[in-house]
Amino acid sequence: MSHRISSDVGAQEADITNRASSHFHSEAPYIHKVGIPPKQSLLQEFTATVKETFFADDPLRQFKDQPRSRKFLIGIQSVFPILEWGRHYNLTKFRGDLIAGLTIASLCIPQDIGYSKLANLPPQYGLYSSFVPPLIYAFMGSSRDIAIGPVAVVSLLLGTLLQNEIDPVKNPDEYRRLAFTATFFAGITEVMLGFFRLGFLIDFLSHAAVVGFMGGAAITIALQQLKGLLGITKFTKKTDIVSVMRSVWGTVDHGWNWQTIVIGVTFLAFLLLAKYIGKKNRKLFWVAAIAPLISVILSTFFVYITRADKQHVAIVGKMKKGVNPSSVNEIFFTGTYLAKGFKIGVIAGMIALTEAVAIGRTFATMKDYQIDGNKEMIALGTMNVVGSMTSCYIATGSFSRSAVNYMAGCQTAVSNIVMSCVVLLTLELITPLFKYTPNAILASIIISAVVGLIDIEAAILIWKIDKLDFVACMGAFFGVVFVSVEIGLLIAVSISFAKILLQVTRPRTAILGKLPRTTVYRNILQYPEATKVPGVLIVRVDSAIYFSNSNYIRERVLRWLGDEEEYLKENNQPRIQYLIVEMSPVTDIDTSGIHALDELHKSLTKRDIQLVLANPGPVVMDKLHASKFTDVIGEDKIFLTVSDAIMTCAPKIEQA
Repeated sequence: MSHRISSDVGAQEADITNRASSHFHSEAPYIHKVGIPPKQSLLQEFTATVKETFFADDPLRQFKDQPRSRKFLIGIQSVFPILEWGRHYNLTKFRGDLIAGLTIASLCIPQDIGYSKLANLPPQYGLYSSFVPPLIYAFMGSSRDIAIGPVAVVSLLLGTLLQNEIDPVKNPDEYRRLAFTATFFAGITEVMLGFFRLGFLIDFLSHAAVVGFMGGAAITIALQQLKGLLGITKFTKKTDIVSVMRSVWGTVDHGWNWQTIVIGVTFLAFLLLAKYIGKKNRKLFWVAAIAPLISVILSTFFVYITRADKQHVAIVGKMKKGVNPSSVNEIFFTGTYLAKGFKIGVIAGMIALTEAVAIGRTFATMKDYQIDGNKEMIALGTMNVVGSMTSCYIATGSFSRSAVNYMAGCQTAVSNIVMSCVVLLTLELITPLFKYTPNAILASIIISAVVGLIDIEAAILIWKIDKLDFVACMGAFFGVVFVSVEIGLLIAVSISFAKILLQVTRPRTAILGKLPRTTVYRNILQYPEATKVPGVLIVRVDSAIYFSNSNYIRERVLRWLGDEEEYLKENNQPRIQYLIVEMSPVTDIDTSGIHALDELHKSLTKRDIQLVLANPGPVVMDKLHASKFTDVIGEDKIFLTVSDAIMTCAPKIEQA
């Protein structure tokens, strides 16, 4: 029964094919010509290219058809978005922002003290960096959910790069000045990227590389905290896992302090439990948010009443009271450290920017609103420039705090202002109380915070989707863990660029076949039922044709042709008469690409094979005309679709 049905279908298709063939002889089909775009002047072409590259979002569209006074107001609001959304602010929104601000303040205060130690700075500088920068961002930023302050990865990166130049123990003043200089240039870098609309540069660090880098940095940070968690006094300054573990196990007999271990491990278990509770039940997010502050209060009280500091339990010690002092005169604007500060600032600023923009986009998507990436960069850069002049080091968006901010019900950036006010009160009134806070607690808080940066599920998904992406992920991860943070970052960027180069220089090509009962031509590997057209080889190029890949594309097409001719010869089938290049995915072509097409045409002519082009885009068609290549192959050999090309070529093949 099934064989008879298949035979009937085959007979019907054969009959349709025969009738179509006879129809070609009786009536010529209508073939639409490929359009040639209107010729643009050099200025028009240049303007269009610049606009598409740097102003694709048309940032000036809101100024169109507006009176001068209105344009001025819109301009001010674009720089300070708070003036726009502030007009609609009300008590209901303030209640949500107040709760969220108090919640993230309880989380940021102990974290900031710990993160400043990662940057090898006194603890008050972490609090300074959660006072001024969030205020600036609240007025200039466009994200409603991002929480601003020091973060673990940037603090570690900054501390590592700075101590390679200056010893923070021997020259603490010079070290601090270099930190402010790096922060200044980090801010300048971010502002320039936003002002000149070069934000796309941060996209060169792929998601896979960021996942690996963050995971490696999290492990490195956690390993660094073993010094405070175990009470070790003499600890390596290197960050690689081999040096750290050698330093840890080399002091096991005489360097560990059991009282410190008890305090650290106990509260680490408490923090991880609180985090688990908050993760399992979203309504109890506040448990995880307030746990660090509770840990600091309890451990500080315990050390104070037992005088555990007399038993060699390391404590924070005296913290400077008061608001941020001015640091304008401490920034290196001349001398040998200027260039070093610039280099460190650019590197740390790019990483801080990548993290902040990713966080902002994530929460904007969750709440269904738009953020302007370039405005975000200007806001982040401005707050770091101002921060460098007010004793702050690099601040950016914190994912853990932003997540808490989001779950606490924040409505606007006012939550950052509330957090900043709480930090101000802390600096003015409470800092002396942190004197007896054990370093083990800060280590526990940092470890519990960075655990979330290790995204195993994302790594598994990357492995399933793209093996080359997984190589980038693991390269960055192992580079950070086994060598150093900067080497891991270099590996991440290098592999990301290598992937881009590989995709540009070795684009995909495919042989197309006709899907049964359609006029659609698709990749025969994706659609095994697709059949090749006798006497015709259809090749699709899935990339723009540039100098970097033009020779490869020409050689790959000729190799496809050679393989096909060899197969046809072995099976005594008709030879290839037409090579059709499907150019729909070819968005652009340069002079090298046109030269490669010309060489391909010459090679095919020697084999008595006609080159045919299908559906070249407007940019490609314009350049083919400008180069006179259309005259070389003939206007009648350029078609709108592969189907039109086959419709024209197939009857000639049959007649031959």
